[in-house]
Amino acid sequence: MLIRDRLPGEAFLPGCKPGRCILRLAQSRPTTLSFVEGFDRLKSARLRASARADRQQTVACKADMLRLLYNLCIHLLAPCALLLTAWRGWRNPMYRGRLMERLGYIQPGFSGPVIWIHAVSVGEVQASTPLLRALQQRYPQQPLLVTTTTPTGAQRVAALANATLRHCYLPYDLPGAVRRFLSRARPCLAIVLETELWPNLFRECARCNIPVIIASARLSEKSVRRLRWATALFADVLAQNVIIAAQTAGDAQRFERLGANPARLHVTGNLKFDLHIAPQLREQGARLRASRFAARVVWVAGSTHAGEEEIVLAAHRQLRREHPRALLILAPRHPNRFEQVHQRLVADQMVHTRRTVDGEIGADASVLLLDTLGELMLFYAAADVAFVGGSLVPIGGHSLLEPAALGLPILTGPCNFNAADVARMFLDRGAALQVNDAEQLYAALASLLSSSAERTAMGERALELVASNRGALARLMLLIEPLLSPLRSEAAP
Repeated sequence: MLIRDRLPGEAFLPGCKPGRCILRLAQSRPTTLSFVEGFDRLKSARLRASARADRQQTVACKADMLRLLYNLCIHLLAPCALLLTAWRGWRNPMYRGRLMERLGYIQPGFSGPVIWIHAVSVGEVQASTPLLRALQQRYPQQPLLVTTTTPTGAQRVAALANATLRHCYLPYDLPGAVRRFLSRARPCLAIVLETELWPNLFRECARCNIPVIIASARLSEKSVRRLRWATALFADVLAQNVIIAAQTAGDAQRFERLGANPARLHVTGNLKFDLHIAPQLREQGARLRASRFAARVVWVAGSTHAGEEEIVLAAHRQLRREHPRALLILAPRHPNRFEQVHQRLVADQMVHTRRTVDGEIGADASVLLLDTLGELMLFYAAADVAFVGGSLVPIGGHSLLEPAALGLPILTGPCNFNAADVARMFLDRGAALQVNDAEQLYAALASLLSSSAERTAMGERALELVASNRGALARLMLLIEPLLSPLRSEAAP
């Protein structure tokens, strides 16, 4: 721009040289930028825009490099994963068969597009049950596909299966496997539970214009630190067509730090608080107790892992000195460990019965080994106290909400990083007690089993916490329904 040219909105004063006229106008009208100031601002704006473009290009290049590295690693690891699954199938019948589903070769089961829900294992399937019921009620003709990665999760889905709901395994995150899976499943919406972040899967969903909702999403600080090196990769996939329905505001902030689009972040709560308790479950539990172990104090150690049974059994031996007829219901988390735990009981010379073998629980039995799937809630309903496993060893803890919804006092170990917010809530409100070893577990059990008033008070606090935190399902459905509105229009007469 020449010095004698007018600035926008300026006029020269008669008889003045152009440069002086501009100076006088700038001095007489403070709101008008001088030529130099305007030029500097324009230059700064261009520099900022250029810097932004450079940053975006750098991030995109970094994402491409990380994607290349990720795909190289996943291709190298996939054969190992297949061999490991085949080896598990040799040792555990639950892993046999359907191996090709891990590579995306699923059997097309429905003629039209489906609503796809991914739940990793038993806990996530249990959490998704209210969502599945709500979707079936609102879209009764719409097919639902549930994927898991574990056989135990598959068994839980099988118990829910009907004419409009089927199961298959989620494929490995290989580009080809993901494409095969999506082309055969034909989902119109993907709902992923909690923390499953698969770059190729999410990227392919974006390419196919399939919206993705991460429901009841949670992300620990530890996970954010572990994934920091791959922020550009996750920012690329999370910023596209992914809606995140986070459990807490803290989870939402951590997803944003990982690269999620803030406009697509919502705090909806934890779906597990909306768990459905069958109205007759408490009555069934009471009948079970009256018929099998009446007049005995009973506690459940649910979802235990290797290294925990030893602690639980040591505490139970001490408890039996004070309560000679106390009964422990021991429920290992994984079915492939049932026999191992049975052998442990034999080696410890503990009088016990197995749910699948013995018809009656003898009066001298100290332990009932719950070697079945899907019955833990029934036995929670028949017990006085619940210890929730995966928390005395660094597994991360399992859901405290199932015994809480039945009004049981809860004991848990210190390792609850899988749901730290929920555990802290229960501990702070006095609805759960933390124990760190066998001695503390015994002391807490002895105190609770000796005081029905203390058990009742803790159980009521647990029930109140569950009731006050319900509502995540309703908030999640508000995010889902706009994405499925065409289905309702097609179904309308």
